[in-house]
Amino acid sequence: MNARLNFMTSPVAAKAMRHIIAASRALAESTVPASTRELVMLRASQINGCAGCIDMHTKDAAHAGESAVRLNLVVAWREATVFTDAERAALELTEEGTRIADAAGGVSDAVWANAAKYYDDDQLADLVAQIAVINAFNRGNVMIQQPAGDYQPGRHG
Repeated sequence: MNARLNFMTSPVAAKAMRHIIAASRALAESTVPASTRELVMLRASQINGCAGCIDMHTKDAAHAGESAVRLNLVVAWREATVFTDAERAALELTEEGTRIADAAGGVSDAVWANAAKYYDDDQLADLVAQIAVINAFNRGNVMIQQPAGDYQPGRHG
């Protein structure tokens, strides 16, 4: 299976993608734990059906020491006992931030207030940016049918 096109062969799309990639790399400086950011990226990618990003973030998280149990339970985090309250708040924010069209008004005040119990304003801004960036990657990859399965951990950072 091949992708429908290669973003990087279009001068304009390649320039735009480089900015999204740079935004993603900047988020590595966040004080939000890297494991939480990987869980957030994995959950958004699951919701969006982005096989390429699921492949990448599952492998990168495992390579960084994340357990298979936690990675497998991200899809059912509400019923899983392996996540901290802070991680659960980030996953809930991710779901509402990714499914904006499903929730009239976007992210609810209750979900925002719950996340604010565990993350300061800078971290909340970082989480919002992380969710927005992964959603951009997901949507592009899904549209071009980016194949998955051959990603090698650490390839992109």
